[in-house]
Order: sequence, then C-alpha cells, then structure tokens
Amino acid sequence: MDLSLVLNTLTLLTLTVLLTPIILPLLSDSLKNTPTTITNTVKTSFLISLIPMTIYIHTGMESLVSLWEWKFIMTFKIPISLKMDFYSLTFFPIALFVSWSILQFATWYMASDPYITKFFTYLLFFLTAMLILILANNFFVLFIGWEGVGIMSFLLISWWHGRAEANTAALQAILYNRIGDIGLILCMAWLAFTTNTWEIQQLPSPTQTPTLPLLGLILAATGKSAQFGLHPWLPAAMEGPTPVSALLHSSTMVVAGIFLLIRTHPLFSNNQTALTLCLCLGALSTLFAATCALTQNDIKKIIAFSTSSQLGLMMVTIGLNLPQLAFLHISTHAFFKAMLFLCSGSIIHSLNGEQDIRKMGGLQKMLPTTTACLTIGNLALMGTPFLAGFYSKDQIIESLSTSYLNTWALVLTLLATSFTAVYTIRMAVLVQTGHTRIPTLTPMNENNPAVTAPITRLALGSITAGFFITAYTLPAKTPPMTMPLSIKITALVVTALGVVLALEITKMTQTLILTKQTPFSNFSTSLGYFNPLTHRLNTTNLLSGSQNIASHLIDLSWYKTFGPEGLAHLQQLAAKAATPLHSGLIKAYLGSFALSIFIILMSSY
Repeated sequence: MDLSLVLNTLTLLTLTVLLTPIILPLLSDSLKNTPTTITNTVKTSFLISLIPMTIYIHTGMESLVSLWEWKFIMTFKIPISLKMDFYSLTFFPIALFVSWSILQFATWYMASDPYITKFFTYLLFFLTAMLILILANNFFVLFIGWEGVGIMSFLLISWWHGRAEANTAALQAILYNRIGDIGLILCMAWLAFTTNTWEIQQLPSPTQTPTLPLLGLILAATGKSAQFGLHPWLPAAMEGPTPVSALLHSSTMVVAGIFLLIRTHPLFSNNQTALTLCLCLGALSTLFAATCALTQNDIKKIIAFSTSSQLGLMMVTIGLNLPQLAFLHISTHAFFKAMLFLCSGSIIHSLNGEQDIRKMGGLQKMLPTTTACLTIGNLALMGTPFLAGFYSKDQIIESLSTSYLNTWALVLTLLATSFTAVYTIRMAVLVQTGHTRIPTLTPMNENNPAVTAPITRLALGSITAGFFITAYTLPAKTPPMTMPLSIKITALVVTALGVVLALEITKMTQTLILTKQTPFSNFSTSLGYFNPLTHRLNTTNLLSGSQNIASHLIDLSWYKTFGPEGLAHLQQLAAKAATPLHSGLIKAYLGSFALSIFIILMSSY
C-alpha cells in the first residue's frame, strides 16, 4: 500500500470527522448536536490524527495533495493544496488533544449557559479554521484559515455580549487584526504580481525577495500574535469565557502569526533586515508583557500577559533564523498554557467569579488537584528542568547566548525570563498558600470528572510533551551546540534569581502595608501607558483637530468668504466704488452722463 495515500487519506479523514457536527445538522433536522457529541468528535479526530504522525515519525514521509484548482485568470492558477509535513502532522494531534481537554472542561464550566451548543459549535469552527491554516500549502487556503480564526475570535470574545467590556474587547481584537491583515494582503499582492503563484513551495529564493513583502508578513504576525505595538487586544480578550481564553492562547489564533513566519521562513533566511526586526520586536514584546504581568492582580490577566511574553520569545527565535525551535516552543507551550487557563477557570468558578488573586489564598487544601496542576503549569512556564517548557525555552536562550546578532535582545530576553519567574511564583503563592481570604460560604467542588480529567491530562502532557517532541519529531536542522558551563546555566540562574525576587515581593505584599508608588510600579500597573496613549491621546487629538478644522476653516473662513458675510462685504465694496459719482458736484454728474453716452454709441457700432 502507498504510504503517501494513507497519509493523505487519514489527514483528510481527521478534518472530515471534525466537521461532522457542523455538516450533519444541515442534512437532517433530526440530527441535533450536544456539547458531549462535539467533545467526542474532537477526541475521535485526535485519535485518528495520531496515525499520520506515527507514520511520519517512522518514515519521515511528507506529502502534498491538490484537491481543486480555481482559474479565474488564465495565467494565474490557485489550487486548493494541502501540505502534510513535519509542522502540520505534529501540530494536528497537539491542537486536537488540547482542544479536546478544553471542550470537556467547558461542558462543566458553561453548563448553565442557555446557548451552550452554539458555543461549542463556535469553538469547533475556531479549531477547524486553525487546522486549515496549519495544513495550507498556498496563501489562498492559508488566508481562509487566517480570516476564519479572526472572525471566530470576535464572536467568542464577545460571547457575553451584554457586557460592554466584552464588546469593546472583541472590537479591539478584530481591529488590531485588520491592521495585521493589511500586511498579509500586501505580501500576497506582491507574490501575485512578481511570481504569479501563491504556492508556498514555489516561493522565490531568499536572494530575490525585497524587504517590503517581508515587512508585510512581519506586520501580519505582529497583529495576530500580539507583538509590541499591536498587543493590547490579547489581555483585553480575557473578557471572553475561560474556555475561549484557553483555546485562543494555547493552540489557535495567537500562534497563527508565528506559524505564518515559520511557513514562509525561506523568504527570511538571508534577509538580515527582516531577521533583525523580528529579533528586536520579539525581545521588546517579551520584556514589555512580562513587565506588565508583574503587578497584575487578575489571575487571567497574568496568564494572558505570560502568553504575550512567550509569543515574543517565539518571535526572537524566528529572528535567530531557527524556525524549528520556534515551532517546538509553540508545541510545548500549548500544553501548559491551556492547563493554566483551565486551572484558573476552575478556581474562578469555585469562588463564584472572583478573579483577584489578593482575595484568594490557602486554596491548596480546598482544591488540591487544581492547585497541584497549577503549580506544574507555573513551573513549566518558568522553564524548570525536565518539564515541557524547559526543552524549548532553554534552547532558545542558549541559541541567543551563543549568537553574535544582538546583545540588547539577549539582555531583554534574560530580563523577561527572570520576570516570568517573578509573576508565576507571585501568583502561585498568593493563590495557594497562606491564610484563606475568601468568603466563608463559597461552595467548593472539584469532584466532577469534567474538571479534573482535562486538567490532569494536560498536566501529564506538560510533564512529558517536551521530552517526546524533542526525542522523536524535532528535525536535525538545529544541531546541539558546545558552550561554556556559565552560558549553559544562564537561563536557570536568571530564573532562580526571579524566584528569589518573587518571594521578596510576596512577603512585602502580605504585610498589608501599601508599598510606595514608583515610576516602575506605575508603569507596570498602567500597562506601560500604552492604552491611554493609543486609545485616548491619539483619539482626543484627532477629534479636537477635526473640530478645529471644521469650526475655524469651514465655519469662519468659508462663510466669511462666500457666505452671507462675504456677500455683504461685496455689496459694501460696490457701494463704496460708486460713492464718488454721487458727490453733489455738477462736474461729476456731467462726466458720468458723457461716459454713458459714449459707451452706448460705441456699443451700437
């Protein structure tokens, strides 16, 4: 049997099974979906997707399938082509495994929602759009998935649309992503005019690619993956339900921008301007997000800023010219980030919607499974040895330490690594340890398997995923490096310093004495003053400038020149011009009479 045929068939079968809850109700009214049906469908798709991944691991076989061709211009063909390679076949099971856990958790978390089936259908659409993006072999199919995740994120973030904050956050997400879409469309237009194809494997050689389309791709990734400048929508997206946050931040949407750069990396490999821009942008993003996370008190906001920080780290890896390593970090990050959100959702649900970590404490005795998994997720996020985050995060920092590209980026990334330890330990200590600061009549219940099963499953993934992915699927394009011991342990030393600093900050927090405000703490609490500057200052200046233009230039100048005042002024001038003729002197009257007769005689000839 032809293995490539098996590979293609099983991958397409995975997508088909995933789409059955959407297609079947359209065929018959009697076939109705339930949250459990959709969850089981995703579980089945995950189990099927393991077979193509196993075939790839053992044979290294990649495949390309073209299903249909659209010829709207004779010289420009757009086939619907899908690519089964290392990236797609590895990410498929990871995304489906994480989504299965999130959907199972959502059956408990959203149980009281009257439109829960519609919510699950939206999540399924969201996942399907992301998988289409991962599988795409040309920009046309990729753009369908790209816009699909954007639209579904808008609908899911604004799920509780009775809240003004949710609507604002959803609009923020779609507007910031529109800015990124401009960059992708610019690059697609350049490819269409110069290479006459959108096929990814037919991309021009790196030496022939100008910087402009690469800047378009970087802008697209900046919008979708919330890099510095287009980042405010990511923490704002926490207004959506927790399962949405978990899916959005782990294996869909936010990693789409980084994945775009991984797919199109051949264009970047020799362009130092684009790589340096990615490196500096990523370093700035990772430090800025980590700084903002230091003083946050909303448990979901802390985890959201940690996602933004990790995305910056992935962008740094793209700038280092190591796309495989960036993909490894996407893969390991999905497990512990989804678990962190599900743990926070369990805590929030148990505390009747309380999200402030200052009002928690002592939860390790009341929610033992949730808090144990939260600890594992926090340790994996920090890059603790032999947990999932360590295998990718440590290699990224080692690669950065041994590169000769940019010391500034290295310093910022190391500082952000230290801050990661600070905010994760701060969150863990305030939530889990110390005296209880919750209301006495708060109901606690984590006996439901829909809560514990997905969280423990993801905890197991957070412990083992890094080892298995590096052992079996990481390609040999990123060779191990020889370096001094001092550089080798830099990341761990910086993380340990962050832990010490976090314990000191936590001790200050628990004294219940207001700490003295400093420019640094105010900068962190105010999210770097970015939102007021972009959403308030610019808008205010634009509106006041428009008002001035309208009132001064239009009302005053236009009306004075051509309106009633202008006409009055014109009549006044005409009257003044005619006044000398009516001076009362006989000479003036005789002169005007003679002039009139002369003009009449001349005109008659």
